[in-house]
Amino acid sequence: MRVAVLQSSYIPWKGYFDLMAAADEFVIYDEVQFTKNDWRNRNRIILNGKPHWLTIAAKTSGAFGLPIDRIEVANHDWSRVHLETLRQAYRKAPFFREMFPPLEAAYTRACQLSLLSEVNEICLRSLAQLLGVETRIERSTAVTRVSEDPTARLIEICVARGATTYISGPAAKAYIDKSKFDAAGIELKYANYSGYPVYDQGSETFEHGVSIVDVLMRCGSDARGHLKSLRDRNSFLDAA
Repeated sequence: MRVAVLQSSYIPWKGYFDLMAAADEFVIYDEVQFTKNDWRNRNRIILNGKPHWLTIAAKTSGAFGLPIDRIEVANHDWSRVHLETLRQAYRKAPFFREMFPPLEAAYTRACQLSLLSEVNEICLRSLAQLLGVETRIERSTAVTRVSEDPTARLIEICVARGATTYISGPAAKAYIDKSKFDAAGIELKYANYSGYPVYDQGSETFEHGVSIVDVLMRCGSDARGHLKSLRDRNSFLDAA
């Protein structure tokens, strides 16, 4: 039983969905503090050959220290603006006609929501479906929190979900205590984001770190081939 635990992000890059696809269950971990100028409420696409930010304005006044799942969207007009920008950016992309309608439907549902975390979840589920990623998606709040220690909390979630392997992003190496996973009998693996293939991105300099939307618009169903874990899970996961 492979479990991944990660904060929600707005239309994240391919590595995010690669980590999701490598797991049997993906747990949205939005009980942690919201950070400004991060991936929680923004991401990049390619517009006119250059990276361009799409940002959902969040209500941050007086919200210092609040967890992600309590952050509210500042207004509901973001969906219309983002859809217009996506249309402009990808209307000539090979798979625009195939990919835009389900994205538009997801945005229509998401724009009615007030919490950023819920908006992100709608988008994550829709994009995972377009990629054919069938990993179960749950929320960490389903597991009662006992420990305040970051590693211990991850282990609480893993144990509650029956995990035998925990899959983490490589940035977590800075704070994860592997000995605690060993003591709990849970194998620790890290995602390896190197070696992704390139594709015709319509720009002079290829940029890997853009939203998965870019891959879907330009590659269609072949976007699955850009997730390393679906081709060969062993090439995507490194032992701790």
